[in-house]
Amino acid sequence: MTKLDLITIGRSSVDLYGAQIGGRLEDMGSFDKYIGGSPTNIACGTARLGLKSAVITAVGDEHMGRFVTEQLAREGVNTEGVKVDPERLTALVLLGIRDQEQFPLIFYRENCADMGLTVDDIDPAFIQSARAVVATGTHLSHPQVEAATIKALDIARAAGLQTALDIDYRPNLWGVAGHGDGENRFVASDAVTTKLQSTLHLFDLIVGTEEEFHIAGGTTDTIAALRAVRAVSGATLVCKRGADGAVAFVGEIPDSLDEGAAGPGFPIEVFNVLGAGDGFMSGLLKGWLDGEDWPTALKYANACGAFAVSRHGCTPAYPSWDELQFFFARGIKRPDLRNDAELEQVHWATNRSGDWSSVKTFAFDHRLQLEEMQGYTLEKGAAFKELCLAAALKVQDGKPGYGILCDNRIGRSALHQASGTGLWIGRPTELPGSRPIAFEPELGEDLGNLREWARENVVKLLVFCHPDDDDKTSKMQIARVKRLFTAARRNGLEFLLEIIPSKVGPVDDHTSAVLIQSFYDAGVYPDWWKLEPFKTDAAWTNAVAAIERNDPRTRGIVVLGLDAPEAELAASFALAARQPLVKGFAVGRTIFGDAARAWLKGEMADDAAITQMVGRYTRLCNIWDKARADARLNEE
Repeated sequence: MTKLDLITIGRSSVDLYGAQIGGRLEDMGSFDKYIGGSPTNIACGTARLGLKSAVITAVGDEHMGRFVTEQLAREGVNTEGVKVDPERLTALVLLGIRDQEQFPLIFYRENCADMGLTVDDIDPAFIQSARAVVATGTHLSHPQVEAATIKALDIARAAGLQTALDIDYRPNLWGVAGHGDGENRFVASDAVTTKLQSTLHLFDLIVGTEEEFHIAGGTTDTIAALRAVRAVSGATLVCKRGADGAVAFVGEIPDSLDEGAAGPGFPIEVFNVLGAGDGFMSGLLKGWLDGEDWPTALKYANACGAFAVSRHGCTPAYPSWDELQFFFARGIKRPDLRNDAELEQVHWATNRSGDWSSVKTFAFDHRLQLEEMQGYTLEKGAAFKELCLAAALKVQDGKPGYGILCDNRIGRSALHQASGTGLWIGRPTELPGSRPIAFEPELGEDLGNLREWARENVVKLLVFCHPDDDDKTSKMQIARVKRLFTAARRNGLEFLLEIIPSKVGPVDDHTSAVLIQSFYDAGVYPDWWKLEPFKTDAAWTNAVAAIERNDPRTRGIVVLGLDAPEAELAASFALAARQPLVKGFAVGRTIFGDAARAWLKGEMADDAAITQMVGRYTRLCNIWDKARADARLNEE
């Protein structure tokens, strides 16, 4: 069993965040969907910081339950402890940002899946595989889930593991406030205080806001409440103080909160407090489990909390470890962190999911070339692209590292069928052959229709450009690329930029590198580059240097085919494969051209077309794999 750093236990949910800021929850017109629930958020937040995290929770056997487990996996969280409950639905939360003071939310948790956890769902071997167990207060509110939580804690303590509690007091989840009062963070309750105090001795670390310690200690005098908790627990107590940061108390509680151990705070704009405590807890656990002193652990915690309050959503707001270090080294440039372009680029680039260290791509996004073939009709073109997808899936056969480029105009049915297959999916946006760039009408004049795209689609844009372009053409094209790039980011879509200067003018070893730099200078940071097959090592070295100089966190490069024969592609692959930043290829007509011409004229059956394309695609994959292996061998 994998050795883990920590296991969280408790609630999980699908969070639907109102996309409009400043309006009532009643008036929200659209929502953004994230995973949520304090233990789930903490598991993701700590995973982003480099810890091996897992969560014990439960989800329904339905679409939202699968979303939670799949997103946890994408975040790098171990899901062995996630129970799939066929009898209950995944919990749901509706949230909004009304202003800097009001953050309305509604919990839909009546008999939800995570409240179905039982002691039988707690595997001692799984618990013992971790260094720490982190519980949250909500799952102490009901006898069944309380028993499961206590069992996990007892196993942990018997095995010498560390234990931590995030008090996470939600009055309405304890039944002491109404459904419409989800925003309320404090309602006094002797019953809740008694229940909490009966468990506090089980923890080595207890974390809460002043109000949460009020409920744990049974008094609204914060010092008195901390002392009441200290009377039943020897845990380190960490009290969060909002804008004043946080303090840790290892021994006796002093007369003032200011006498506790503290870490530096970060003055930023408060945009959204929801999930900030889970971000704080993630940073704190990172420091605690790494053996840092309390000022350092609190520095991590305060910074992670700062990221959370400045962004939309809970888990999506949390920083990666690289992002946190970048933030510490550079400092705050503007208090609204979500609008700090440099920081947001690091956030985006270091939190992308999926291993695309290899991308062997069958490109059948061609439109103009297909439309010009004898026998073409829109219906037949769509059917042929389904055959292309079938060929791609046969070659992929469930293995990682394969992709397609497919359009929506002709290939809509294939494009939609590809979702969820594990393929990398690029989707073109340019009007074929256009120069200056014109976009496919389907995007809408304001590019607003990108919001309809599947999140796994990569926005692909081909630009015919050259360093010798006149000033008007160059500025117009760069502006349009920037506009599409911005729209892609706004919609959470990765962006691939393809540049082909050789169709515009003569090229040398510096041509593509100069163009690459011009796009970075305009603030365009593609996740992917699609480049021509250069003929010299110098051209590759210059292009790669231009990318890495500006964006060391880019996904990489795929090399295009330009309808070259296999022998010519093999030579270009051998050269490209020497560059680690080149992750694969995107080749189309070399694979499908002959089959398309014959099939559209009725001279080739479906199975024969698929077989021919499978053979050619497979050969190209093998050629690429050999080129990459040879390059690595030469490096050694």
